Amino acid sequence: MEETKKLLGSVTISPKIIEEVKTQVKDIEAFKNKIKEYSTQNVTELLDVILYGAITLNTSDVHIEPQEEEARLRIRLDGILQDVVFFQHDAYHHLLSRLKLLSKLKLNIADKPQDGRFTIMVADLLIEVRTSSLPAEYGESIVMRILNPKSLISLEDLGLREDLYKTFQKEITKPNGMIIVTGPTGSGKTTTLYAFLKKIQNPEIKIITIEDPIEYHLTGVSQTQVAPEKGYDFSDGLRSIVRQDPDVILVGEIRDLETAKIALQASLTGHLVLSTLHTNDAAGTIPRLVDLGVEPSSVASGLKMAVAQRLLRKVCKECSTLAKPSTSELAELKKGLKDLPKNIKIPDLDKVKVAKIKEGGCQACNFTGYRGRQGLFEAFLVDSGMEKFILTNPPVSDIRELAIKKGMVTMYQSGLIDIAEGKTTFDEVARVVEADEEQQVEKI
Repeated sequence: MEETKKLLGSVTISPKIIEEVKTQVKDIEAFKNKIKEYSTQNVTELLDVILYGAITLNTSDVHIEPQEEEARLRIRLDGILQDVVFFQHDAYHHLLSRLKLLSKLKLNIADKPQDGRFTIMVADLLIEVRTSSLPAEYGESIVMRILNPKSLISLEDLGLREDLYKTFQKEITKPNGMIIVTGPTGSGKTTTLYAFLKKIQNPEIKIITIEDPIEYHLTGVSQTQVAPEKGYDFSDGLRSIVRQDPDVILVGEIRDLETAKIALQASLTGHLVLSTLHTNDAAGTIPRLVDLGVEPSSVASGLKMAVAQRLLRKVCKECSTLAKPSTSELAELKKGLKDLPKNIKIPDLDKVKVAKIKEGGCQACNFTGYRGRQGLFEAFLVDSGMEKFILTNPPVSDIRELAIKKGMVTMYQSGLIDIAEGKTTFDEVARVVEADEEQQVEKI
């Protein structure tokens, strides 16, 4: 960890700012006021306020965007971007220089994208920040992704239904095979994979990860980071990892044929392999691997479980209420949940009450009506029947149909269950789950 600090640069938040932000910044409005208070101070203190305020509010990303007359600061809370404050260009340029210096970005380059990172030191906690700069019309747009170790949660805290929890627990304790988690950027894939590792980690097994970049440091896990500029990519790293006698291998992302082939081969030779892939749903995992050039026979024999996920905002407990669903809402719940497998427990839909958020929210939820997020999942296992089916190189729609026949609960249906349990709203499920998901459920 000492080496990391030396390489990346670090920020130690001053005790004075920590105390002020802790006691005064409870919502975005208070954050805005605190930034304004420090906007005429030196740039180091201003950046401390921005960083520690963002951490206090559980922000995942901070955006600083230059516009024609001023610069805008936005933060992403529970997956949604929200305006905080507007800066004069002078303050923006000072912040830009400070961030580029900290992140080891070249100060004299403004016409090319750059990526860097630095570490925030708060008491005994080290928080990594990934920085990205992008040339824009009125200057460089900066985005900081805050990788707070406190975001790492256990398998029990992912918000899994009982059936999914049992399935995941069973599959991740198997000695070999590949488990792939899919979804867009920011859907919580890494959090889920790390939750898997935390669940199975013990002194009797060796876990090695290869990532781009290492997002969180895990005690007792060997982690390596790809460096394409030095000719060290996922496939090179994976070849070396296999020779390190691991029991479990985490591959940050499968991007090419070589990585996919080595990972699947490792899964067939006594290793549990965990990885991610960019697809829209769980069924898309198989055609995506085939599109990369993997033989269907390798996919069929190596892949054991495909998971797709999104992050769903939960209603604020302070200001939301429960009420009887409207006629159309009840009809939607009954239609979407009518063919669920018998082992899935859901509330009695004739007695169900759904969450209604208060317009304008409250201070506790930053006036959004939602507070916190949980995973929304769909998953299927590759059993002998699915294995034989994969060998025919079927399209996504057919794989999806077979997975549903074998008991897969779709993400849309999972969202409806969360609505029936009063955890979220119809609007939120519609925002997160793709529009065609609903039609697919209706067709089957």
